[in-house]
Amino acid sequence: MGAQIDIMRELAQHIMDLLENSARAGARRVEIDLDQQRAADRLVLRVIDDGRGMSPEVVSMATDPFFTSRTCRRVGLGLPLLAASTQRCDGHLLIKSEPGRGAVVEAAFRLSHIDTPPLGDLRTTLMCTIVGHPELDIVYRYTVDGGTFELDSAAIKSELGEVPLSHPRILRWLEQYISEGLVTASAVTAQEEEVHAKVD
Repeated sequence: MGAQIDIMRELAQHIMDLLENSARAGARRVEIDLDQQRAADRLVLRVIDDGRGMSPEVVSMATDPFFTSRTCRRVGLGLPLLAASTQRCDGHLLIKSEPGRGAVVEAAFRLSHIDTPPLGDLRTTLMCTIVGHPELDIVYRYTVDGGTFELDSAAIKSELGEVPLSHPRILRWLEQYISEGLVTASAVTAQEEEVHAKVD
């Protein structure tokens, strides 16, 4: 368990784990919303998929680290570790799911809490999932107060036509696009704060 904890220190790693869960559940579309609300001192992660879903019994045991049967559970230790992290940070973990109707996982943290996990390498997480799971359509939204970056892999694949996302030139473009988008979301907020400061 200690080794598992060591590799789940960043939010990007939790997102990767949730995306892998969705892929194993046969999802075709996954939405990831990461909302950083500095004024409200909240960080909220929400992952929504259209996979097979889970029964109420499995949902109730999803955060139990000792419930590990893959015949009746689609996750490993990721959700128990995420639940423990939210509890340490004055937050919560909510799981909503029904058989055949996908799943919604929401994790909230107090942004200023010393134990709130850093975002980590979101760029690599997104690129690995988009390229490694071409069957998945991924919508990723990163909001920092008023600034939002959105990535829709289905729209990108539609524009590319028959060119695969794994093409070296596309990979370089995707890496730059994601990097600039993540920076821009934060930069918009910084600009707004500067304007408000001047007005005040």
